[in-house]
Amino acid sequence: MHAMPEPTPVIAVHPITLSAADRGDDLHLRVSAPASGRELPVIVFSHGFGQSATSYAPLVDFWASHGFVVIQPTHLDSRKLSLPSDDPRTPLIWRIRVADLRRALDRLDRLESAVPGLAGRLDRTRIAVAGHSWGAQTASMLLGARVLDADGNPGEDLSDPRIKAGVLLAVTGRGGTDLSPFAAEHFPFMSPSFAEMTAPALVVAGDHDDSPLSVRGPDWFTDAYQLSPGSKSLLTLHGAEHSLGGISGYEAKETTDENPERVALIQRVTWAYLRDTLGLKDSTWPAPVQSTLGRLESK
Repeated sequence: MHAMPEPTPVIAVHPITLSAADRGDDLHLRVSAPASGRELPVIVFSHGFGQSATSYAPLVDFWASHGFVVIQPTHLDSRKLSLPSDDPRTPLIWRIRVADLRRALDRLDRLESAVPGLAGRLDRTRIAVAGHSWGAQTASMLLGARVLDADGNPGEDLSDPRIKAGVLLAVTGRGGTDLSPFAAEHFPFMSPSFAEMTAPALVVAGDHDDSPLSVRGPDWFTDAYQLSPGSKSLLTLHGAEHSLGGISGYEAKETTDENPERVALIQRVTWAYLRDTLGLKDSTWPAPVQSTLGRLESK
């Protein structure tokens, strides 16, 4: 039985700017890294709608203080950019989000050199992707999920062989008749196929996450687990709504179900899952989950 290691101090740098002429705006990122340690695994994190590179401190601070380098881009939908809804890029943001994560990996040398003392300390063979809500759909595409077109044909494969595992927090489920009329009209890309999502992933869903985007109810958020092949795990959180207890920020106003115990559980389980799946055998997996807080299953 491995005990959770003591947290180490974290160095975070923001913003780091990557030029991105094809995107219309440069890409700004935050990188958080443990101040000590070598051969550090990497998590690229995709934020939810409207958030930014400085969101999700409860997760990022935990991961970085326990041995991960965490890279967070600010996507074009961030409230910090105030992109007008009639901007020609708006219908393409779902694709540009995926490109943002790829660009971060393509420019890993630049990100590494921008953080004092980080040079030469990354383990580039151990890279994971994570995301919440829309960010989870973005992350899922690097794991092999695809977007179906209006005729139900899967679109381009945007998976990335550099990504070895994923954590999908409150990831949107199937489209088609499962979408609410509002979602079908405004988010036509919200029509994923998980049939080719073969990479290992942990799906985290709240059993009270009743979304206005779907007519199905909370089990919609388990589709990525139920409908994908390969090695997957599902953490179902009892009583959790879309913020999963408050992962998007400390005392964030969009948190409807504030629960520090739940957030602590997500911190521990995601950490243990990624350490184990990336082949770092210092974690206890399957991680213990108190039955009052949730249920962990795998296939």
